[in-house]
Amino acid sequence: MRGVTPALVGPVWRTLPWRTLGAAGALGLLLAAAPGLMDAEPARWQTLVILRGIALIGALGLAFLLDDPARHLTTPVPTGRPLRQALRVGLVAPFVALWWTAVLLLAPAASRPPAGDITLEAAVLGVLALAGAAAAVRLTDEVRPGPVVVAALLLTAVLAPLLAPDGWALFVPPDDPRWPVAHDRWAVLLAAVVVVWGVCGPEPLGRRRQRRRKRGARRARGAT
Repeated sequence: MRGVTPALVGPVWRTLPWRTLGAAGALGLLLAAAPGLMDAEPARWQTLVILRGIALIGALGLAFLLDDPARHLTTPVPTGRPLRQALRVGLVAPFVALWWTAVLLLAPAASRPPAGDITLEAAVLGVLALAGAAAAVRLTDEVRPGPVVVAALLLTAVLAPLLAPDGWALFVPPDDPRWPVAHDRWAVLLAAVVVVWGVCGPEPLGRRRQRRRKRGARRARGAT
């Protein structure tokens, strides 16, 4: 298994949606730099809205991360789906971290919300996109679940502030006294979404059994 994983790096790297990720990243950086380019001094709530919008753009890019045109060809390989998905995420994660750091540095410092809290919100959106993509891969045979996940994310972004219970305010401004409690809830959401992502990672039992049967059949043909 240790030898197989390095061998997968090159093929996985080539199948990653770099154009989509690059477009989302460039748009996010442009939005973050816009106030400085226009020599504007946005209010704190305006900077917060910009950063939340950029986080959503980043999540929309990550929604395409598990798109794999060769998905049905890689199903019989010895490495399981969780490892293949973890490899895709691991290859992209350093670039995402650098990108988000640049976004925070480009945002106006005077009106920038607490970096840790807004990063937590961005992390929830990013992991939600990955969990949605993993669920689509697990529940369907679609090789490109990205567009469906994008539509679901946009719908969630529109409906979440409207449907959230009054006591579960999440999208509050930094000067709101509910800000610390809201981000405790964001942390709970992050843990929940990570669990969902972990549950959706493995292949269904039926497909795993089918893969084992195919592997056994190939070994039997090779033995003969």
